[in-house]
Amino acid sequence: MNISGNTIFIPGATSGIGLALAVELQAKGNKIIVGGRRTELLDRIAAEHSGIDTVRIDTTDAASIEAAAKEVLAKHPRLNVLVAMAGIMKIEDWHKPEQFLASAESVIMTNVLGPVRLIAAFIEHLQAQPDATIVTVSSGLAFAPLKATPSYNASKAAIHMLSESIRLQLADTSVKIVELEPPAVRTSLLPGQESSEWAMPLDAFVTEVVSLLESQPGVKEIQVENVKFLRYGEARGDYDRVVATLNAADPHGN
Repeated sequence: MNISGNTIFIPGATSGIGLALAVELQAKGNKIIVGGRRTELLDRIAAEHSGIDTVRIDTTDAASIEAAAKEVLAKHPRLNVLVAMAGIMKIEDWHKPEQFLASAESVIMTNVLGPVRLIAAFIEHLQAQPDATIVTVSSGLAFAPLKATPSYNASKAAIHMLSESIRLQLADTSVKIVELEPPAVRTSLLPGQESSEWAMPLDAFVTEVVSLLESQPGVKEIQVENVKFLRYGEARGDYDRVVATLNAADPHGN
């Protein structure tokens, strides 16, 4: 993925990593379209960040994805990058179904089915571009589980394997698959995470991500240094230690 000259759609970018990445990529010379459910946030982004376009989209709703895709492509026919950023994370207790089932269904709908539907809505257009990229968003928790968030861990493991698989299938096209693997970052993904000492500062994370894209345009997995402890535990042979350390440090665990 080239660092500049792209037209990039980022659904799920009204706050947190998505918005910070949108602003940084715009500064690098890209046209940015931000998507989200809440129109008041979209209006604020458009007012505060001149040149960023916005579109309403609910990635849990197939009809909303289809409508948003038509709108984005009509306005931005040179779109060549899709960043499937939208995601949620919930604490769950799997001892009783009433304590986890609704949450698990919501997480899987948003984090797995949402990106699948997004890719389906844009894949034919992207294949017609001379140079296109789909950025999927997994997590360090795809590779080491956090006890308190089983469905989130599973959803991000699914995104990792989905990314690996469609990269193989699309190797005969112009579409590249890049997987972003964040560690814990200071956002509102979970209560208290924005001010947590164990989470990476948002600005530092986004700066490192953009630096990696700039220095390694052919990168397949975007891994800041903070995520490598989780990402490579099994390969290093210290997976059990990684899991124990992760869960001992987690303020949401028991």
